[in-house]
Amino acid sequence: MSATAEGEGPPVATEPRLTVTIPTYNGRALVETMLRSLAAQTLAPGRIVVVDDASEDDTVAHLQAHWPQVEVSVLERRSGVSAALNACLAAAETELVALFNNDMELAPECLAELVAALERHPEAASATPKMLDFGERDVLDGAGDLLVWRGGATRRGHGERDRGQYDVAEEVFGACGGSALYRRSALDLVGPLDEAYFAYYEDVDWAFRAQLAGLRCRYVPSAVLYHRGSATLGRGFSDFNGYHLWRNPIWLVVKCYPARSLVRHAPALARGQLGNLYAAARARKLRVWGRAMRDGVRGLPAALGRRRSVQRRRTISLAELEAVARAGRRGR
Repeated sequence: MSATAEGEGPPVATEPRLTVTIPTYNGRALVETMLRSLAAQTLAPGRIVVVDDASEDDTVAHLQAHWPQVEVSVLERRSGVSAALNACLAAAETELVALFNNDMELAPECLAELVAALERHPEAASATPKMLDFGERDVLDGAGDLLVWRGGATRRGHGERDRGQYDVAEEVFGACGGSALYRRSALDLVGPLDEAYFAYYEDVDWAFRAQLAGLRCRYVPSAVLYHRGSATLGRGFSDFNGYHLWRNPIWLVVKCYPARSLVRHAPALARGQLGNLYAAARARKLRVWGRAMRDGVRGLPAALGRRRSVQRRRTISLAELEAVARAGRRGR
């Protein structure tokens, strides 16, 4: 199926094994930009699926009127970021599944380069592009995710001027959930994103589970896209952001860290929690932090239950996991 808008010429080639999925919420203008960039790809996907998370604007009507070749799935009620992403992944049964946030604009070669990377690296379960800032296109938004032992991950190179310092294709810990290409076989093995997170860290959790199962992630600098950044959830350090960024790492650590990693990195974990408390105090959000801690503890039984299946599927050694944590770091 062509990804072009009505009246435009066909793309150079179509990849029937590839489905592109896009979650959106009240994002008509955002998804329009994203779809136009898909229409300009040198490699078009076989399907494009937009999952609308119960938007209150006219996104669905606009898509139906102007993008009839795009499949639209409408969730009946607002489900949250993690659930909407899972709905995207579930809508695709093809061998390759791309997941992009609605606030992206893809450079013309992006899809072709991501697909080629997975073809060159059959050991990889996912691939992630070079993300640049939408407004300042010489500023990096991210060059793959790095594992941080204090409890979470960080976007490599975020905020740096792009001087070519991340132009080497290599393994990284994981892909940002809003800009990733996955193998369907890996999604079936690792399982869906954990919807308990609601927003934030669901992609880190999936990447951790994949790495524990021996499935790698490739960073592809020749695949470029531009990211508006928090265009859907909002910019700034809101109560919503703080709550989920403080609560969700608790469950990530409990679920994914092997027991010996918990012991080895206990000092880093303690520093991470103290850093969160300090950030909450500086932002005058101690009540939000307290609520996040309370709800994080309340969710521990469920997280521990999920931990059993995660750790049973671990196939890599602790030494290999430590190497995964170093992957993609300059000067390693």
